[in-house]
Amino acid sequence: MADQPVDGETTGRNVAGEAPAEEPEAVTDDVTVYDDVELERTIGLVGGLAIGIGTMIGAGIFVFPGLAANNAGLAATLSFAIGGVIALLVALPASELATAMPRSGGGYYFISRGMGTPYGAIVGLGLWLGLVFASAFYLVGMGHYSTAILAEIGVGLSFDPVVATGLLFGAGLTVLSIGGTENTAKLQNGVVGVLLVVLTGFLTYGTLDAVGVFGGETISEAFFSQGYFPVLTTAALVFTSYLGFAQVATVAGEIEQPGRNLPLAMVGSVLVVTVFYVVTIFVATSVFGADRLGRFGETAMVEVARDLLGFPGAVAILCAGLLATFSSANASILSASRAVYALSRDALLPRTASTINLRYGTPHVALLAAGGPILVLVATGQVELLAEVASFLHLVMYGLICVAMIVLRRRNPGWYTPSYRMPGYPLLPTLGALASFGLIAFMQLASIGIGIAVMIVSYLWYRYYAGDVTLRGDV
Repeated sequence: MADQPVDGETTGRNVAGEAPAEEPEAVTDDVTVYDDVELERTIGLVGGLAIGIGTMIGAGIFVFPGLAANNAGLAATLSFAIGGVIALLVALPASELATAMPRSGGGYYFISRGMGTPYGAIVGLGLWLGLVFASAFYLVGMGHYSTAILAEIGVGLSFDPVVATGLLFGAGLTVLSIGGTENTAKLQNGVVGVLLVVLTGFLTYGTLDAVGVFGGETISEAFFSQGYFPVLTTAALVFTSYLGFAQVATVAGEIEQPGRNLPLAMVGSVLVVTVFYVVTIFVATSVFGADRLGRFGETAMVEVARDLLGFPGAVAILCAGLLATFSSANASILSASRAVYALSRDALLPRTASTINLRYGTPHVALLAAGGPILVLVATGQVELLAEVASFLHLVMYGLICVAMIVLRRRNPGWYTPSYRMPGYPLLPTLGALASFGLIAFMQLASIGIGIAVMIVSYLWYRYYAGDVTLRGDV
């Protein structure tokens, strides 16, 4: 990719007297150059897919099946499918925007340049906090799987290790990310590779068993045993499972050959993971039925594996669940820090947050700004609430991503030259926006209330700290 032009004009100063940083001097397939600092592109297509798949495959397969089945019965398969369709409707316009603006910050960057500073501030701060909630959710899930492993091997503790384990891994992953994105990407690639091998083998066996090839007994029940409405409320709950594709765009400034790799990584990860989700729920409910599956809670898949393959199966899924929640948290912490980095460069947060560690080439202050709040939320241990708040904040961003793409297509500024243009414009991005905003209506009131509070605080922060800053793209 040749050097790209400036993405728009940035003017004004925040209350600290800081102006938005200059746009990159050069954006190539290998590096993004900011003055005398280079942010290297070290994440290839495999790494991008690993971030997307690795983030999504954790909660969707290892934490949600029991919770989803308890809410919607066998129709939870439809809930996951609905989530996948909405994610795909957003992944297409996000891919176009990402190839036009391959910068760290993802949805925040797209919206701030396409729709202006107020929208960008609300989405950017919301994205940061949304990823914080999501990371905390994944770390709590990791704590549940760690506890289950200890119980399986007969290790008893005098305290509940769920929160303690989440806190330990949260701190460790933050330190690992400070050491360099290349190290984080390599770890992510390895973990996701192992996960896909284990899951493919397990789900293949489970599907053959469910259709009667092995003669095992399957549970039959009405598809909409809990009614129709819970299908949509469950889709809102499990949508946290689909946040990973947008996290690829959040690290777009570090993706090699972004014009090719960004669309393939985002759309490809959604398609792959949706298939895995739907097959997982099908296999799990065929073994136990939705009612019994729901009683097993966050570690329901362990009992499914135990029923199908005995003790070895239970141990394999326990280890895979630990790896999956680990990879989800790893990618989310990385993405949360890049949101902080982008906000800081735009003077919506103090400039210190975008400082690059010269030894490791990573935004270490931004990583600490992401890791600290995550540890606070992990301490609450609230799985469903953390998941839904993360979903709320991301759905707002997803809807506005679709709107931003429509706005930029209609305005057609000179700098907007994406190397990928999504099909079905304007119908598909319009459907993506409506579906994203519409799914919010089916969430718990507590989750909606916290999400709205985050947006209000974000706007008030913008008005106080950076009310004179203008980020709107040049027309």
